[in-house]
Amino acid sequence: MRASVLFEQGKPLQVEELDLEAPRAGEALVRMAASGVCHSCLHAADGSWAGVPVPIVLGDEGAGVVEALGPGTQGLEVGDHVILSWAPTCGRCHFCVIGRPNLCERRQPGRGVLPDGTTRMSLRGNRVYHYGHVATYASRTVVAESCAIAIDKRMPLDRAALIGCSVMTGVGAVINTAAVPAGASMAVFGVGGVGLNVVQGGAMVAAHPVIAVDLKAARIEHARALGATHGVDASREDPVAAIRAITGRGVDYAFVAVGDTRAVSQAYDALGPAGTCVIIGVPATGATLPLDVRPLVTGERVIRGCSYGGARTREDLPRLVSLYLAGRLKIDELITHRYGLDEANEAFRALAAGELGRGLIVF
Repeated sequence: MRASVLFEQGKPLQVEELDLEAPRAGEALVRMAASGVCHSCLHAADGSWAGVPVPIVLGDEGAGVVEALGPGTQGLEVGDHVILSWAPTCGRCHFCVIGRPNLCERRQPGRGVLPDGTTRMSLRGNRVYHYGHVATYASRTVVAESCAIAIDKRMPLDRAALIGCSVMTGVGAVINTAAVPAGASMAVFGVGGVGLNVVQGGAMVAAHPVIAVDLKAARIEHARALGATHGVDASREDPVAAIRAITGRGVDYAFVAVGDTRAVSQAYDALGPAGTCVIIGVPATGATLPLDVRPLVTGERVIRGCSYGGARTREDLPRLVSLYLAGRLKIDELITHRYGLDEANEAFRALAAGELGRGLIVF
């Protein structure tokens, strides 16, 4: 199989022919159709996140077709169309049992291995790690069965790929994590791939106003097309003051969809009393946040994290597919550029420059 491999953080990716072992018990071999270009992969590649094992095949957002199954694999058949999930679930631990499988205790985040602690890819006899348990920057990949979610075959696989991370994370942050009620006010700090989906999540639940905050005017306009009612260019005005001018008392919900601590501080300061700040973007390793505790207590404000939009993948990913097929979820409008596998470095450049809504590597 062909894959785009990161051999050293801070260095360009290289396309290589890798050996791929057949799926073991409880695993599936998936022929990839498309992979989204995600900020988490950019952070892993450029060194913002420390401790990424190399060599590694990046990519945590994709979709494809099941080509083979390991012994005893249940719930999948050869030929199934699947969305890949970077969050394997065991179905038995405390968090899986209480309905929060995105926090499964048996996950091994950041280690670059499958749930059994091993890898299936190698280059000239040396093992190659799997990013996010799925390694979607590859023509084929082997994943745990819980990471391959079967979907309606009417769903175009290139659009389905984005549901695997950015759509699930953004929409899920609104409907699962924050449970935003109709009429509540929202601000979204950072309207890239995930932030655009937070915006359309707000539109889906009839939040108002939905305020898009970004440093780039073009991305704010993109957010307006997906449901934002107001835009704030943080490169030209104070976003906290602008949000308070729009809402009168601050927002009920502020979502931070960028890994930047300054944005977190601004989002917190933009909250009204009883407001909730939901942090989605993961900043650089070691980043900390100074916090004035008094307004948190006296205003009964809330700060909470959001991992994968609170995904219950077996339920939520097919539900998002159904919403797309019904015309209630916009995905075509998210895609701003398609790339070949050998263009992954250019995709990262464009992402870092803020030129993409969502980039897509197609096979």
